[in-house]
Amino acid sequence: MIFSFLGLIVCIAVLFPQVRQMIMNLFEQIYHRKASSREIWLKVLLSYAMGGICFILCFDYCTLTDPGRKIIQKVKQELSDCLSEIDFRSFIKPILLMFGVYLLGIFTIIRANYSYLDDLGRSISGYRKWHNESRYVSEFSSILVHGDTHLTDISPLPQLSAIFILSLSSVLLVYIIGNKKMTVVRLLASVPLGLSPYFLECLSFNFDAPYMALSILASIVPFLFIARRKAFLFSTIVSLLIMCMTYQAASGIYLLVVVILCFQDWNSRKKSNKEILSFLGIAAFAFCVAMLLFKFFFMKSFDEHESGYVSNKMHSFPQIIIGVLNNIKNYTATLNHDLGIIWKICIIFVLLFFILQSMYRSAQKKINSFFVSTFIIGFSFIFSYGIYSLLKIPSFRPRALFGFGFFLACFCIYVAKNNNKPAVVSVIALNWCFFIFAFSYGNALSDQKRFVEFRIGLLLHDLSDLYPNMNDDDLSIQIKNSIDYVPSIKNIAKHYPIVESLVPKLLGEDFWDYFYLIHFNIIQYKMINNPVISSFDFCSLNLPVVLDSYYHTIRSDGSRVLIILKH
Repeated sequence: MIFSFLGLIVCIAVLFPQVRQMIMNLFEQIYHRKASSREIWLKVLLSYAMGGICFILCFDYCTLTDPGRKIIQKVKQELSDCLSEIDFRSFIKPILLMFGVYLLGIFTIIRANYSYLDDLGRSISGYRKWHNESRYVSEFSSILVHGDTHLTDISPLPQLSAIFILSLSSVLLVYIIGNKKMTVVRLLASVPLGLSPYFLECLSFNFDAPYMALSILASIVPFLFIARRKAFLFSTIVSLLIMCMTYQAASGIYLLVVVILCFQDWNSRKKSNKEILSFLGIAAFAFCVAMLLFKFFFMKSFDEHESGYVSNKMHSFPQIIIGVLNNIKNYTATLNHDLGIIWKICIIFVLLFFILQSMYRSAQKKINSFFVSTFIIGFSFIFSYGIYSLLKIPSFRPRALFGFGFFLACFCIYVAKNNNKPAVVSVIALNWCFFIFAFSYGNALSDQKRFVEFRIGLLLHDLSDLYPNMNDDDLSIQIKNSIDYVPSIKNIAKHYPIVESLVPKLLGEDFWDYFYLIHFNIIQYKMINNPVISSFDFCSLNLPVVLDSYYHTIRSDGSRVLIILKH
């Protein structure tokens, strides 16, 4: 009680501008430097103070008052009742089956041992920094996974952890959508959840993979408590906060499952319209509460200039409809560009079978079932992009679009559960295509890795000849252009264009490419002058050519070096 009272006083004090100003001045005195974004930090202090007040009042109500204690007791009892009704032993074999499928699917990715984007920086510097993107669960979970606050490369353990989490997610999704009935066909139908081309990028990360997979699991878990309102409401808010603090690209998964379950209940008339609307209202309310809690108390605001490619700022209210429509249009165009023609045909068949089966087995009028099932596909597709559709500058990187793989998994499970042979064939055909592409992608990573190491080896050999004491000399280096893809990747891209978005070139103008210089212990990071983040471009100096080869040209005046890569 005393600690709550003191905490409340502190949080209320922070609400006064003079107190926040005093805290910032104290911070600057301790660290002997000015805060880079003073206004942002003041807003953060204010949000934490408001959050602290809300938390203390809520905690005191639940622990010090009789109504509060009854609510807590009721939630605990409902959670316990829901868990006791689940036969977790029946999950063991399905989880092992899916673990084997996913393990085989990413075998070539693990074998490639490709340092994917951030992986190189983390393995060299050991930093975490997920908190910069409000991924606090990832931040603290990484300490447990790596056994230290300083990260080291422990692959493939994180990827094995990721596919175990994906296996559990697949089983739970089949359990929930399939009315607690799990068969081999239904389990295999869930493969797009983890082996869609978009989630393959997540599995390529040696450090991030398990936390990205955890965001999917956290979005599914609340539906284990769907039979009891208070347990469902509580588990939804907690689980969605975990999802937001691991990987926000999964933000649409929860809504997608809600839509599918509501449609199943409506189409079969297992529940009345009133019951369905009641569930939909609770689910929407819990989702909004979780998103608002995350936005106001946990999310760090940043724009594209800070992140380099994306902003988490939403469209203003007058522009939100136009903005969302534009984002969905770009989302659709990206998918259309990425997916191969065979994939598109299989996807169309799966969705057609969804509509036909919904009509055939419907307890509603056939025409109503046709229109509603069609609308369900549309709404589910929009939800698959999650809250990214609301942002001014969302990400269209493959890893940000894995909600589409989940979208496909839900409809594949729905179609496969009725054991209609043509429908099952279309589902298996689509999943087989994704499974085979995973092998091609892993081999493509391996091929590109060999080419990158060959090119960087030639480049560093030439630099060492020109500058034998490179680490001692005060050199500034800039790189112009990028290397090309190897022929095997160009061959894959003819039918599956997404491969060029998935495989990083890892030698060129991009900021992360410079880590390769450190990776080979050639040059100190402080000496690198990156043209991407520097306003001064060495190309404007007309430096003399000191070396010209088939693969690159080196221009230098002795202290400044411009490397022009050739394809």
